[in-house]
Amino acid sequence: MKNILNLTFVIFTFFTAFSQSGEEAKKILDEVSDKMSSYNSVYIEFDYILENKTEDVQQEMNGDVILQGDKYIVNFFGSTQIFDGKKTYTIIPENEEVNISNADIDSNNTITPSKLFSFYKSGYTYNMGELKNMKGKKIQFVKLVPIDSNSEIASVLVGINNKTKHIYVIKEIGKNGTDTILTVKKMKTNQNLNDNIFLFDQKKYENLGYIVND
Repeated sequence: MKNILNLTFVIFTFFTAFSQSGEEAKKILDEVSDKMSSYNSVYIEFDYILENKTEDVQQEMNGDVILQGDKYIVNFFGSTQIFDGKKTYTIIPENEEVNISNADIDSNNTITPSKLFSFYKSGYTYNMGELKNMKGKKIQFVKLVPIDSNSEIASVLVGINNKTKHIYVIKEIGKNGTDTILTVKKMKTNQNLNDNIFLFDQKKYENLGYIVND
């Protein structure tokens, strides 16, 4: 009987601690989301690494993104992607083509620019991770695990700058052994943006001889 009581106490203590850790993790993520949402606009320069140690694959590149509400412009992989709030326009200079599609911004477990600071709010469980010193910054990690067991993502580690409450790094760990790491190099907020910055000028690209796939 004593052993059963001891076991019950251990299990209760474990789940209480786990629950508190989850609540603390969500509180930190909410602080980040609220702060980023308060900005009129956000400009981010980032480094991106894709690696699979088993397959001996590593790709490194950089990019930048301008965010305003749900709208964004991303320069990445040699292409530019514009989301105007309704449609996504992917401009590929190498192929001289533009692909237009209805944006699927509601798909679960997909980290898109418009959901960079809010993707965690559905489809994940949370837990506190390590506190690390990275390049002189104290970075608090939060671990997110997809609720959907069929997700190709095993977990997501979000590193948050303790001082600024800005995201410093996001590491997505895939079940297939492929990891992606996005590290913020520079961030500017509340910049004055041109009113037409998120508008796609189809005639401009047609005049340049681009194929526009709608």
